[in-house]
Amino acid sequence: MNSLLAIKSYGQQIWLDNLSRTLLREGGLKRLVAEDGINGVTSNPSIFHKAVSESPYYKDDLALLKGSANSAEARYEALVVPDVREACDILHASYLDSEGDAGYVSLEVSPHLANDEEGTVAAAHRLRAAVGRENVLIKVPSTPTSIRAFERLTAEGVNVNVTLMFSIRHQEAVAQAYIRGARNWVETGGDPRSLKSVASIFLSRVDTHVDKKLEAIGSAAALALRGMSAVSMSKLAYRRYQESFHGPAFADLAKLGVRPQYPLWASTGTKNSAYRDVLYVETLIGAETVNTVPDATLAAFRDHGVAECTVSKNTGEAQAHIDALAKLDINLDEVGEQLQIEGVNLFVEAFDKLLALME
Repeated sequence: MNSLLAIKSYGQQIWLDNLSRTLLREGGLKRLVAEDGINGVTSNPSIFHKAVSESPYYKDDLALLKGSANSAEARYEALVVPDVREACDILHASYLDSEGDAGYVSLEVSPHLANDEEGTVAAAHRLRAAVGRENVLIKVPSTPTSIRAFERLTAEGVNVNVTLMFSIRHQEAVAQAYIRGARNWVETGGDPRSLKSVASIFLSRVDTHVDKKLEAIGSAAALALRGMSAVSMSKLAYRRYQESFHGPAFADLAKLGVRPQYPLWASTGTKNSAYRDVLYVETLIGAETVNTVPDATLAAFRDHGVAECTVSKNTGEAQAHIDALAKLDINLDEVGEQLQIEGVNLFVEAFDKLLALME
């Protein structure tokens, strides 16, 4: 069996971390859905910058848009919203078959709004309306300001992919915001089954950052901890997810049919060539999770990945790893705060480069 299809038997969804007109016009996305069981797509400013820069299918529309009086951001949205809409249509059968649990396409608000609550809420509603598909997820970051926006959006029935999460501290704040927003939505008459949200926890950047700290320490004990921080954190995050959404805090909402907010493993392409190229897929397979995978990692797992339930295994070892880091004065919550700031800045940089293509 195709290893990617085998993952589905363990209750995990595999989403593609890429979107471009090349994928759409040349049938690539349809093939991935049909042959590999891909049942979701994520995008971000970096992905769209690469797509618009490299795909020939944007050339004519971009030339027309450049002649309009619209702002660069409005031109960008006019260029990519049809792509998101088309991807939503391709995945709509998955959305229907899963009764709204899968088949989503994510579109991100401007990263310049990361610290603008009102702007984030307004942009989310605007983009959702522009796409006009029930299986779109609007992406907002997990900065404190944007978490407040996320809670409001959930209370208003907007389905959200919360992104740029780098720690269990981020996960806890986002989970509580989802529960509060969902309760508000239901109490004001909203349909419990219509809500969908995922919490995107970034992995490879955590290991890149922590490994540098461990190498700077340089002891044998420190060096032995390299390459395991992101997976250890994620296994503990999954355990925390189960406590939050399969415990008393969510029980009343679950009875009404509100879906839990699945953990989504993001940034799952291995950046260190010394590590197995499917590290962040093989080690985190399990029920009620999503892994959004870039093309190269998808191909690697299809070729030699091993599918088995792993996310809930070795949690004791994961905790021991986190404890060992703490003894070396490496606090993953503090690492997460720094990485989130850097992540927002990187997305702003990519977004500005993308808008420059619209000029």
